[in-house]
Amino acid sequence: MSRPLASLALAAALAVSACAPRYVVSEFAVADVHAPYVLASGDRLRIIVFGQDNLSNIYAVDGSGRISMPLIGAVEAQGRTTQQLERAIEGRLRAGFLREPKVSVEVDAYRPFFVLGEVTSSGQFPFVNGMTVQTAVAIAGGFTPRGQRDWAEVTRQIDGQLITSAVPITFPVQPGDTIVIKERWF
Repeated sequence: MSRPLASLALAAALAVSACAPRYVVSEFAVADVHAPYVLASGDRLRIIVFGQDNLSNIYAVDGSGRISMPLIGAVEAQGRTTQQLERAIEGRLRAGFLREPKVSVEVDAYRPFFVLGEVTSSGQFPFVNGMTVQTAVAIAGGFTPRGQRDWAEVTRQIDGQLITSAVPITFPVQPGDTIVIKERWF
């Protein structure tokens, strides 16, 4: 193959690859999508202590990852599932307050997600179950005329580390995610 022909083939391949979507989901593929939900700051929890109406209430997970309940004080919620938090609260109540406590914990409101970049109104929005990047953008008012419509960057906390990855527009969103819609060039 002659040098000019090889150069032309290389230029054509680069041009075609520039038009292809640029997303790599490898970092997020490690995280189990079906894993139990892990609590963090910003979540609101409905906690019911059966037979104890004065302890049953809606509690917010504060900035330090704790909830504060009457009698037992601060309880660590950050990084726990709702079942793990139920057992922790039962243990604290059993240690001197109630004989056989039964506790139920459910998420009343998930922490918000954020949309930035080439959307009509960027900001913080309440999380809705089953959301994808595309529905998150719709909640943010849709794409601007220059918004990249095939992929987005999503930043998520996985095992205590923030990981950013380019993902397809159909990728599922989780509470606390930050979605960035980049500017397209064509």
